[in-house]
Amino acid sequence: MRRLFWFLFGACFAVLTVIVGGIIFLQTAHRFSAREKPTRVEEWIARKARIRTIPRDAKQRTDPISNTEEVLAEARAHWADHCAVCHANNGSGHTEMGKHMYPPAPDMRQTDTQNLTDGELFYIIQNGIRLTGMPSWGSGTSHDEQDSWKLVRFIRHLPNLTGRRGA
Repeated sequence: MRRLFWFLFGACFAVLTVIVGGIIFLQTAHRFSAREKPTRVEEWIARKARIRTIPRDAKQRTDPISNTEEVLAEARAHWADHCAVCHANNGSGHTEMGKHMYPPAPDMRQTDTQNLTDGELFYIIQNGIRLTGMPSWGSGTSHDEQDSWKLVRFIRHLPNLTGRRGA
C-alpha cells in the first residue's frame, strides 16, 4: 500500500511539475509571439535540429556550377525574383518580411551561413526548413537543381558584393 501511495505521489508531482513548467514557459514565451527575438536556447535548438536533419551525404556535396559572370548574373536575377523578398538583395535579411519572421531571415553574408557546406546550402534551398519561413524550392527537376546550385554560388559571392564578413 505504501508503494502505491509513493507511486501516485510521484506521478502527481511529475504532472504538476510539467504543468507549472509549461505555464512558466508560456508566460516567458509571450504566447509564441513572432514579435519576440528568439532566445539563445531556441537558436541553439534550431541550429542543432537543422544540422542533424540534413543527411550526411547531402552535406558532402559540392557545387558543380562554374564560377562565371554569366552564372552569377543568372543567380542574381533568380535571387531577386525568389529570395530577396526575405533575404534582401544584399543578403542582409533586412526586409519587411525577413525582419518579421520567427526566427528572422538570417544575414546570408555572416559566418553562420557562409560556414555551411555547399551541400547544406543546396539541401536547405531544395527542402526548406520546417517551422521557419524558408520554403522548399525543389521540384525534383534538373532545371531546379541547376538554379539551386547557382544560388549556392551566389550566396558564396554575397560577402564580396557587400564587403560584409564576420559574426
